[in-house]
Amino acid sequence: MIMVKVAIVGCNGKMGGFVAQAVEESASCETLFGVDAFGTSKYAFPVYRSFDEAPEKPDVMIDFSNPVVLDGMLDYALKNSVPCVICTTGYSQEQIAQIKAASEKIAIFFSGNMSLGINLLIELAKQAARVLGDSFDIEIVEKHHNLKVDAPSGTALMIADGISDTLREEPQYVYDRHAYRKKRSKNEIGIHSVRCGTIVGEHEVIFAGHDEVVTVSHQAQSKEVFAVGSVNAAAFLAKQPAGMYDMGRLLADKFS
Repeated sequence: MIMVKVAIVGCNGKMGGFVAQAVEESASCETLFGVDAFGTSKYAFPVYRSFDEAPEKPDVMIDFSNPVVLDGMLDYALKNSVPCVICTTGYSQEQIAQIKAASEKIAIFFSGNMSLGINLLIELAKQAARVLGDSFDIEIVEKHHNLKVDAPSGTALMIADGISDTLREEPQYVYDRHAYRKKRSKNEIGIHSVRCGTIVGEHEVIFAGHDEVVTVSHQAQSKEVFAVGSVNAAAFLAKQPAGMYDMGRLLADKFS
């Protein structure tokens, strides 16, 4: 079997460590090098402070870093035709547009959550919205550890976007209601963020109707599930032409 050579962006961070472990345990991938602003290596593979320091070109990059890294990463990827698995969250709309533009020239796997379970939750929520959406109020509650910076989570937005695509009328996302006093409209999805303790990640979708409530929820017990998902995505993406890919495409390929 030909091994997919991976570069890990943000390898010295917590998620970078999980990715390095997942690659080491993978039968299809191996780490070529890491890129991290701190530059020091605690691994068997070399770590560089910038992409241009790397002497070899990887088959694919896995990014669990910070939105500020995006410009340099995409510049390197476009110049060297390297596919990117982008798992970082907290991007601005301008940066998301930048990622989509890059996907016209290279393969990009872009997802706010790499868990198989959370993507199943999204499919279940979409099905519930098809049945209940016109007559039930929809709210999303996401909970994460107290060190998470961005809010709402990228996963909560993925869930909201999936539900939105199934509704007849495009809903309004409402993140905070304390600033205005008025009755909740039917055409909205409330999205609420909790930041406390060491919660890895919990997402709950609430469909509330007259005298009945339906909930769909998911709990991540460890960050390792996201790392394993990113390595599976890397093995998948290395074989793909330019374009945007997500977990739905990976699952369709895996189970087809």
